[in-house]
Amino acid sequence: MAFRDLNPESARGRQAEARRNDKAVLEAARDVFSEHGAGAPISAVAERAGVGMGTLYRRYGSKTELLQRLCLLAMEQALEAAGAALAAPDAWTGLAIFVRDSVEMRSGALAALAGQVDVTPEMRATAERGIAAVSQIVARAQRDGSLRADVTPLDISYLIEAFSRRPPAPAATYADEERIVRDRLLTIALDGLRAGGTTPLPGRPPTRASYVGRWDRR
Repeated sequence: MAFRDLNPESARGRQAEARRNDKAVLEAARDVFSEHGAGAPISAVAERAGVGMGTLYRRYGSKTELLQRLCLLAMEQALEAAGAALAAPDAWTGLAIFVRDSVEMRSGALAALAGQVDVTPEMRATAERGIAAVSQIVARAQRDGSLRADVTPLDISYLIEAFSRRPPAPAATYADEERIVRDRLLTIALDGLRAGGTTPLPGRPPTRASYVGRWDRR
């Protein structure tokens, strides 16, 4: 899913071109860094985005700045999806919408960067808001009995991460099939979250300390 331009109508001429280039850079950076980690050369981002290095560096002064912006935007889009989920009249529908929208926008793909990026205070605060929002979505679905009681908010977050990881874009011939397979497996996973599941979840639940601690620089 593409990063959205919040004010597409307000840009004209060079400003519109700059926004298009920025969007292309962000989408390319998400693909490159989620596939190869933070060590991938920034020249690979420019090449995939179809822009020159000068264009990229005029917008982002360093690779670190680009990575931090990328992570922050992904979290902000996930928060928007969480807001839509909490506004849904039905708790289970809201949960399913949140999971599907987050997977579609690949909000968890950047988990591959954990421990490789300096986390800014803004990133940390946004992450805290995200964890709180997922907790509300889970609690709401468990209160009405639609979500199994042994599922935790971090189970949902890790599930989204798992489905957000994608191999390099397949050949056009197989792109539709890849999407269909992903949707089938995601439907199976969502059904496994429903209340009434008969197989107890193995092991202890993931901890907040380990989930957040991954992002501390090693």
